[in-house]
Amino acid sequence: MFGQVLGDVLSPAIGIALSPIPIIAAILMLLSPRAGRTAPAFAAGWTGGILVVALAVMLFVPASAASGQGGGGTAVAVVKLALGALFLVMALGQWRKRPKPGDTPELPKWMSGVDRMRPGPAFAIGAGLSALNPKNLPLALAAGLSLARADGAAQIGALIAFTLLASCSVLVPVAVYLCLRDRIREPLARLKDWLTRENAAVMFTVLLVLGTVLIGKGLAAL
Repeated sequence: MFGQVLGDVLSPAIGIALSPIPIIAAILMLLSPRAGRTAPAFAAGWTGGILVVALAVMLFVPASAASGQGGGGTAVAVVKLALGALFLVMALGQWRKRPKPGDTPELPKWMSGVDRMRPGPAFAIGAGLSALNPKNLPLALAAGLSLARADGAAQIGALIAFTLLASCSVLVPVAVYLCLRDRIREPLARLKDWLTRENAAVMFTVLLVLGTVLIGKGLAAL
């Protein structure tokens, strides 16, 4: 059971982890004078938001509905089809708004104050980006449905694995920075520049793959 549920939550976890904007925000915080306090708070908020959404679905959705018993199979399949279609529409939007050659990509305006941000707001932004993001929320909900089908140690183990994998793209840079400090600043700056340039392309690819996978799973479950 653990292996099956873990396999089901891998795709949503990877989809959440491959989110350029939170990674860029974490790197900007790591390059700021308050890196030692602000970046860990942001990472904690990011991880907590992912955990809360998946845990809420896991606890409050009946296992029979999540596993397709009692007529719930069709409903779960329809949800997956709807999420897949949503991701394909979002992928099209990312493709259309990709910067033209020579243009400078624009980041969200709130990022301009990241270097002056305190731990409290950083935690709140991290939680909001993970739990309320239009891409991440459906993925966490889908993972929660898969987790609701399991029980006992398999359920807890899969929840922990999902949360750590989904948040690793933010947790790992923060952990590496806290260990290496100045030696990692230049590679982080280069990574930030690349993600800023390729944000739309990365998001398009991730959303396209996730949408296709979810539609396939939904059709298979009908």
